[in-house]
Amino acid sequence: MSAIKDKLDNCYETFRDITDFVPAIGVILGSGLGANADMLDIVETIDYCRLPDFPISTVQGHKGRFVLGYINEIPVIMMQGRVHYYEGYSMSDVVLPTRLMGMLGAKIIFLTNAAGGLNTSFSAGDLMIITDHISSFVPSPLIGPNIDNFGVRFPDMSEVYSKELINILEQSAASLGIDIKKGVYVQSSGPNYETPAEVRMFKNLGGDAIGMSTACEAMAAHHMGIEVCGISCISNMACGLSDAPLSHAEVMETGNQVAASFTALIRDAIIRLADRI
Repeated sequence: MSAIKDKLDNCYETFRDITDFVPAIGVILGSGLGANADMLDIVETIDYCRLPDFPISTVQGHKGRFVLGYINEIPVIMMQGRVHYYEGYSMSDVVLPTRLMGMLGAKIIFLTNAAGGLNTSFSAGDLMIITDHISSFVPSPLIGPNIDNFGVRFPDMSEVYSKELINILEQSAASLGIDIKKGVYVQSSGPNYETPAEVRMFKNLGGDAIGMSTACEAMAAHHMGIEVCGISCISNMACGLSDAPLSHAEVMETGNQVAASFTALIRDAIIRLADRI
């Protein structure tokens, strides 16, 4: 525990040496969605490399910085680029940014990602509110000695994704005329896409979308008592559900196509949260 906590404390102290900005809401922007940080009235950006031992994103399209700013006077911290387990980081490093945002003051975290569609009623470009997840195919971020001041040793996971936040996202989507989906997100390790046989298995397990992030961050945030909500951008249908081979370029392209709707949805939902923070 001490090594993980020491690393977090060092990052926190360096962050506080740079700025005294206290976020109420944290947002992690997934692949192809980084440009959505422009929704903020930006006051400062902090590159990850300025923080000691902070994991650096190596994936194309992930800028690797925190963006600090306001939406209707609500202080928000956004991550332009996350790190993934498949990049070779330990799971404790993968969730370090999530924990750091909580230490900085974030009470609510929006998790976003680009995901493959498992539900055959979905189409590329759909937005899906995450109602639950399956994380059994990657290590838990809570393995190892518990950090007691974050949360209990055996945290309940019956409502990782806040029902109240899901309702707010649905209200925002309805007011904006966005046809929003809901479903269960599956996290796999990556970096390879899943085989058709694996896709059939994940569908049979109850998954609606699949990706290589998010669930571990949700668990770490929930452990700390942070309210969590998640949105997947369905960038493509999973392997075996369409004739086209999968590619990261397709993921980025779909993210660009839905940028306007996605930005409007997140912005409207954050404004609706003003009375809760």
